[in-house]
Amino acid sequence: MSFGDSDFRLEDRTIAVVGAGRGIGAGVAEACAAAGAERVVLLGRTQSDLAAVAETVAERGSEAQIAVCDVTSTESIVSAFEQFERVDVLVEAAGANQPEPFVDVDEETFDRLFALNVRGVFFTVQAAVKKMLAAQRGGVVVIVSSQMGHVGAASRSVYCASKHALEGLTKALGVELAVAGIRVVTVAPTFVRTAMTAAQLDDPEIGAELLAQIPRGRFGEVDEVARAVVLAASPAASLMTGSSLILDGGWTAR
Repeated sequence: MSFGDSDFRLEDRTIAVVGAGRGIGAGVAEACAAAGAERVVLLGRTQSDLAAVAETVAERGSEAQIAVCDVTSTESIVSAFEQFERVDVLVEAAGANQPEPFVDVDEETFDRLFALNVRGVFFTVQAAVKKMLAAQRGGVVVIVSSQMGHVGAASRSVYCASKHALEGLTKALGVELAVAGIRVVTVAPTFVRTAMTAAQLDDPEIGAELLAQIPRGRFGEVDEVARAVVLAASPAASLMTGSSLILDGGWTAR
């Protein structure tokens, strides 16, 4: 049996990262470049954010390509994927949450979160998989899900429902696409410190309550999620499909 660092590398691959302008998506794009990706395609809504990440990707040795799109629009998604020749790995990292009690959730909130967290992911993956099938090179789809795709939580009914949907989608696609050599997995982190979550995690009451549920005793970091995505996309995970890589510090083990 041979084993080496090359098993964890992404050489000769084009990686498309959705939600690459900031947070986990930006960290994933930079980590893929550091892992030797030939090209990293950055997809997101804001040109300036994507351009900043593209600079770091290029500094790490990968070609950077930007595709501005709105993942809640199927037309925008399809148009974006028509801009590049091939996709070997898709990382879908776009998503949103709005915690509130179940009885207070209105239709606008439900529709907005499902449009981004489920519908947008579904049709983005579809667009990428069509590219993979046409190229007949196999491929990998990594969906950034959440520990909330495996458990329930108060005031997170819509978010939990959307992330459970992604876990179900991953199982179905893992079965359906295996014959084409396409693997589909989720990476499911606990609460991760980003610019968007810092205020909540640093809140004396909310942060302490969340932290108490993580046996490891700390929140996740973007780099930890990015490394897991690289692992899931790499040859080292060649038998991993239809399943979830849970990075929750023990939250779901309770």
